[in-house]
Amino acid sequence: MGVLETFVTDTLGLTKFPPYLPTFLYAFLGFSFVHQILAPFCSRKWFPVAFGSKNARARNSWSIHVVSQVHTVIIVPLSLWVLWHESPERVQDRAFGWDHRTGYVHAIACGYFLWDSLDAIVNFTDLGFVIHGVACFAIYTMSFKPFVAYYGTRCLLWETSTFFLNIHWFLDKTGRTGSTAQLINGFFLLSSFFGVRLVYGGKVSYDFVHTLAQVRREVPISYVLVYGAGNVILTSLNWFWFYKMIDALRRRFGEDKPKERRRLVSGTLINGDSENGHAHGEERSSSVSRDAYGSQA
Repeated sequence: MGVLETFVTDTLGLTKFPPYLPTFLYAFLGFSFVHQILAPFCSRKWFPVAFGSKNARARNSWSIHVVSQVHTVIIVPLSLWVLWHESPERVQDRAFGWDHRTGYVHAIACGYFLWDSLDAIVNFTDLGFVIHGVACFAIYTMSFKPFVAYYGTRCLLWETSTFFLNIHWFLDKTGRTGSTAQLINGFFLLSSFFGVRLVYGGKVSYDFVHTLAQVRREVPISYVLVYGAGNVILTSLNWFWFYKMIDALRRRFGEDKPKERRRLVSGTLINGDSENGHAHGEERSSSVSRDAYGSQA
C-alpha cells in the first residue's frame, strides 16, 4: 500500500486519498462481487423466467441494475449522514474544504464508478456509458485534492431518484408494465426526480457556479471550464430526462395503454406467453440511473 499511497499523493496530487484507499478498494471489490456472483445467483433463484431465460447481455444488464440499486441504498443514507454532521469549516470553504467523513463516502462512490467504468469498457455497448463512468470516477477522485468535495457529497443525493428508476426498470422486466405498482412507483420517481434533481439540484448547481467564479484565479482555467460547462449540461439534461420520464409514464398509463397487462408471479406468467421484460428490450442501464456529480448517468 506504501507505493500506491506515494503514487496517489505525490504523482496524482490526491493528498486526502491515502487514508481512504482501503475503503475504496473494498467498495470496488464489493460491487464487483455483487455484479459477478451475488446478483446472478439470487436472480436465477428468485426470477427464473425474467432473468434465467435471457441471454448473457440481458442478464448482465439485470445485474448492473442490481449493483446500481445496492449503491443507491448505501450512498444516499451515508451522504445524508455526512451532511448532518458537516463541520462549519467545510461550509465556509466550499471550494477546498474537507471533512474526514466525506472521504469515506467519496471513496465508496469512487469504488462504484471504477466498477462502472470497467464494466462499460469490457461489456461495451455505447461510448456514452464509458465516458460517463470514467468522468464520474475522475471527478470524484479529484475531490480528494481536495476540490469542491462540498458539492460532490450533495450531488450524490441525486441517486435518490435512481432507487425508483431501478424499480421501474425491474417492473418492466418482470412483466408488470402498466401495473398499479408501477403507477405508484412512477409517482415517487417523478416526485423524487423533481424535488432532488430539479429543485434541490438546481440550487446546488447555482451555488456551484458561484463558487467556481470565486476561485477562478486560484485553480487552472481548465477546472473552471470543465466543471462549469459540465454543470450547465447536466442541469439541462435533468430537465430533458424529466420530460422523457413524464412522456414514458403517460404512454404507459394514458389512453393508449393496452387493456390487458401480463403479470409474472413466482416466475410463472399469467395471461401471457413465456416472454417478459419486453417494454424496453434488453438495453444496458439507462443514463439517468447511472448519474452522479460531474457526469450524468
